Amino acid sequence: MLLKGVFWGSLGALAWTHVVYPAAAEVAARVRQRPVRRDERWDPSVSIIIPAHNEEPVIERRLENLLALDYPPERVEVVIASDASTDRTNEIVQAIAADEPRVRLLDCPRGGKVAAQDRAVRDVTSEVVAFSDGNSTWSSDALRQLVAALADPDVAYVCGQLRLQAPDGSNREGTYWRYEMRLREAESRLGSITGGNGSIYAVKRADYVEVDPRWGHDLSFPYRMVQDGRRAVYEPAAHAFEKPTPSNVTEYRRKVRMFEHCWEITLRGSMFRGLPTGYLVEMVSHRLLRYGSGILHLALLASSVALAADGFVYGIVLAGQLALLAAAAVGVPIARYYVLVTWATVVALLNYLRRGVPATWEAAEGTR
Repeated sequence: MLLKGVFWGSLGALAWTHVVYPAAAEVAARVRQRPVRRDERWDPSVSIIIPAHNEEPVIERRLENLLALDYPPERVEVVIASDASTDRTNEIVQAIAADEPRVRLLDCPRGGKVAAQDRAVRDVTSEVVAFSDGNSTWSSDALRQLVAALADPDVAYVCGQLRLQAPDGSNREGTYWRYEMRLREAESRLGSITGGNGSIYAVKRADYVEVDPRWGHDLSFPYRMVQDGRRAVYEPAAHAFEKPTPSNVTEYRRKVRMFEHCWEITLRGSMFRGLPTGYLVEMVSHRLLRYGSGILHLALLASSVALAADGFVYGIVLAGQLALLAAAAVGVPIARYYVLVTWATVVALLNYLRRGVPATWEAAEGTR
């Protein structure tokens, strides 16, 4: 009886988080959507903050991109929060700042990305603070699109759409990423997203909160805004571009590091406290069950093996899992990606339980 409970529970949870919930969110968003009251005429003062640790190869290009945005120049400043960079990052920024008063360097002690962001926000007085990474590039209208969404009095946080591109400019977003973006758009139409995007997002300065440096804004800010009675939304028209990691193996290593922080915030971040019922369902469905998908798969596989002789359903589910693993082993792209990312959630949990997570970070391999 216990084995059957494990089998049906894990199978149901996996089906819900990956298939049923996204479909239900899409339907619900069409029935009872909550539009964002955008105003493209609103032009508040904005500080764009770029946390940087040894970004010498990309920081000049990043500044050129931000200084060319289609937004009133007198309303924008760019702050490079250098997290104790040891290469020429500071030197390059200072050279540009000498000729461009909208740029300034904030040299921070080594404390990690979030600590650098907090320090920079304390140092600015603008109405809106926007954030990105050193290796990203924004479309010319990206800031306008973000700000237009923030014009809604109920909206405190908005993130844009990250488009992954190869060095030749060709799109490499992939099936899984497009699936995630569609789900994020549905959640936004329902009220608030459950996860953000570190490459392109903005927050009203009055709504900014300082969180544990190990958590990261893209995981913590959406639910923190909702806990404060505000909205966190997705603006698909605000585009950022980045190079993807060059292979599934490098993406796996990046995911392990990312999921270590996910487990930290899930287990210690009070992320399910004080949420409206509907949003709580979204958080459990999209975040908790997704982070736990590796454990659920292991439970399903073990119970399927044990129950295979008890009925054809168990045998079919076992055969399906073995087929997925075989497809991943021979290199079928979506199968290999799914298996590696799912396994990364398990490895990340073991790493987290063994040694916790640091606040500092290094650039993902091959993305500069």
